[in-house]
Amino acid sequence: MIYSRKAEQLSPSLTLSITAKAKKMKTEGLDVIGFGAGEPDFNTPENIQNAAIEAIKKGMTKYTPASGISELKDAIIKKFKVDNDLSYTQSQIIVSTGAKQCLANVFQALLNPGDEVLVPVPYWVSYPELIKLADGVPVFVTSDKEHNYKFTLEALNKHLTKNTKAIIINSPNNPTGTVYTKDELMIIAEFCKAHDIIIISDEIYEKLIYGNEKHVSIASLSQDAYDRTIVINGVSKSYAMTGWRIGYAAGNEKIIKLMSNIQSHTTSNPNSIAQYAALEALNGSHDKVDFMINEFKKRRNYMVGRINTINNLSCINPEGAFYVMINISNFLGKTFNEEEIKDSLDFSRLLLEDEKVAVIPGDAFGVSDYIRLSYATSMENIKEGLNRLENFIQKIK
Repeated sequence: MIYSRKAEQLSPSLTLSITAKAKKMKTEGLDVIGFGAGEPDFNTPENIQNAAIEAIKKGMTKYTPASGISELKDAIIKKFKVDNDLSYTQSQIIVSTGAKQCLANVFQALLNPGDEVLVPVPYWVSYPELIKLADGVPVFVTSDKEHNYKFTLEALNKHLTKNTKAIIINSPNNPTGTVYTKDELMIIAEFCKAHDIIIISDEIYEKLIYGNEKHVSIASLSQDAYDRTIVINGVSKSYAMTGWRIGYAAGNEKIIKLMSNIQSHTTSNPNSIAQYAALEALNGSHDKVDFMINEFKKRRNYMVGRINTINNLSCINPEGAFYVMINISNFLGKTFNEEEIKDSLDFSRLLLEDEKVAVIPGDAFGVSDYIRLSYATSMENIKEGLNRLENFIQKIK
């Protein structure tokens, strides 16, 4: 039997598989500390919960327009205007089953076989696979620690070909937590204008910024940038609504229409109840969101400070999102219990087996010298988990 070659070339998600393994160990009674979570550990704010319950009681449980209810689109339009100084109409907005579906839709709407998409390294695990599913080719653009692993003009020019169709920007970034400045985005916008490249700007962590940097949407920089950018966002991370599965995108009316047509034939509308919950998230009180951001900042500061006290470890100081990338290069090629640690996969597996600490190997993001830890967990877990990490590396010879 010959199965889909496209499906068979996809790599499984290392983040999901490691999280699943950690959960299984917990059910077996093992004291596992998980740093793999890509979601806030807070519950969805109560006003959002109540809006969902009210929607159920009012019978808002039927099909909706495939691209989302008009009330939610209006709230998204208002959000873009207030937060990003971007003006859109309803025909430029699509609501999907999570930001991931928005990304899948946009790649399918844009790409033809052989079209190339510039992807920053390290990258979120699903970017390459979603591009491949849409018959595109992910082209990995590697920067360096000096530039906080952001795109540079030199690196972009090096990977530019006649097949380059689009570029992905993720700011704040998963997994590094870095945030692009306005000047850096201007360079990218001018590069894309010069070479007629479509910009896909993943801004899902927009509100989770803790340093002095401010979030800037590349679409707001010029009319040209606005015309060629599809902005991806959603309520999952900022409002602790990962399981509600509501994302949205804004951009060129033609592209949004193509995305809506694709969605209408694949999943149809996003969950009706979750849409009304998202409406309350955008229009209602943000007090709980502000509290959550403050807690993340405290955890980030503790984690970065603690990591930098551990011999032979260092980390990228994240300005946003809720992840820390720890450099483990000093331990690669060394041994633990007579087994060589060849890459981040070995390091992560041995750490989980020995100290019962689950982290995500950097190989999942295209960099083997790192592991990713999420601080979307309690301070108690962070302290204990980092103590265990230090115990583990002290045993490496």
